[in-house]
Amino acid sequence: MTALPLRNPLGDHVDVPEFSATEAKNSFGRVLDTAFSQGMVAITKRDRTTAVVLSLDAYQALIDARDQALGSLSQEFDTLLQQMQSPASRAGVMDAFDASPEELGLAAMAAAQASSPSSGHSH
Repeated sequence: MTALPLRNPLGDHVDVPEFSATEAKNSFGRVLDTAFSQGMVAITKRDRTTAVVLSLDAYQALIDARDQALGSLSQEFDTLLQQMQSPASRAGVMDAFDASPEELGLAAMAAAQASSPSSGHSH
């Protein structure tokens, strides 16, 4: 058994115990005990990591982190959607649809110049 550097559920680099596929097959109880105590175990085949065995706690931490990230993205999307539903946003979209290509080009140039780091400075 050697150690392989992987990320734990918190994103920190940790050395994960590593078993060859043959060791895992012949000593599966030891693999489970190690996964339980260390959080995860890497299984290798021909010196290449091919699988990871997780403890239930490590697995649950991954699921919880994913759910938190999805919840955060959902909340951010809902906030942006709500902002786009305002009367000012609707009027802006209608103005964009009604604008000529020349007007859109001028508006794009003005926006690009306004966001340029050197805008407003004379040289």
